[in-house]
Amino acid sequence: MSKGLYTANATAQGGREGKVTTNDGKLNLRLNMPKELQGSGGPGTNPEQLFACGYAACYHSALQLVAGKQKMDISDSSVTADVTIHKDTDNGGFKLSVVLAVAIPGQDQATVQKLADEAHQVCPYSKATRGNIDVEISVQQ
Repeated sequence: MSKGLYTANATAQGGREGKVTTNDGKLNLRLNMPKELQGSGGPGTNPEQLFACGYAACYHSALQLVAGKQKMDISDSSVTADVTIHKDTDNGGFKLSVVLAVAIPGQDQATVQKLADEAHQVCPYSKATRGNIDVEISVQQ
C-alpha cells in the first residue's frame, strides 16, 4: 500500500449511547440510538448518520473530480446518502445498505448517470464498501 496522505483519529466511548471525539478536538459528539432501534431517541447523532455524512461528502468530491476532468461545471450539484441498517438474517447481527441520490441541475439524466457511475469507481468510500454492502446510485432530476 502507498504512503498514507492523511489519517483521521476518532475515539468512541459508551457505544451507541455514548460519545465520539476526534483527537484534534474538531468533533465531540453525543450519540443516541434512534427509537426505531429501541434506543433513547435522544438529541445525539448516531453512527449511521455519521457514515451518511462521510459517504455523501466523499462521493460528492469524487463527482466533482470526474466532472472537472470533463470541464463540466456542477457547482449546483448535490449528493444525498441514505444509510439504512437491517437485520442480517443470513449471518446474524446487522448490516447496512446505502442509496446515493445524485442531483446535477441542468444536466440530462444520461449525463448525470455517466458521471455518477464514474464517481462510484473513484470514490474511496465506494471502493471500501464494494462487495460488502448494497449501494444503489439514484440519479435525480
